[in-house]
Amino acid sequence: MTTSIFSILATNYSTVGQASYTPTRYTAVDPADYQGKWTGKFGDNTSFSVQISNVQGFRATVTYKSGSTVNSSQVLIGNSSFRIGDSKFVLGSNGRALVAQAVTDPVTGTVSVKQAYATRS
Repeated sequence: MTTSIFSILATNYSTVGQASYTPTRYTAVDPADYQGKWTGKFGDNTSFSVQISNVQGFRATVTYKSGSTVNSSQVLIGNSSFRIGDSKFVLGSNGRALVAQAVTDPVTGTVSVKQAYATRS
């Protein structure tokens, strides 16, 4: 039995060790593209807002609100996007952004992703 456990560990260790990693390039962004209050609604009619302020270089202060969830944090902007809590903000074109939120079902533990577009108000 012990040999099979070590065999499994060794196999998974070598698989994980071969995973590729592409680092995010952080470069200064235009504060005017990000700053402000972004709002939208997910498909289940849940409203959300993303307040972005104090954009300096590739850093910003962000507050994300959706239902009873409120996350405030300093974020790093890379590849036109950032993460805050279980959510991701991706700046798009035409004054829109894609917001995705990972939701875990408390009963089954299944994770699903809600996505919606946000506009700046």
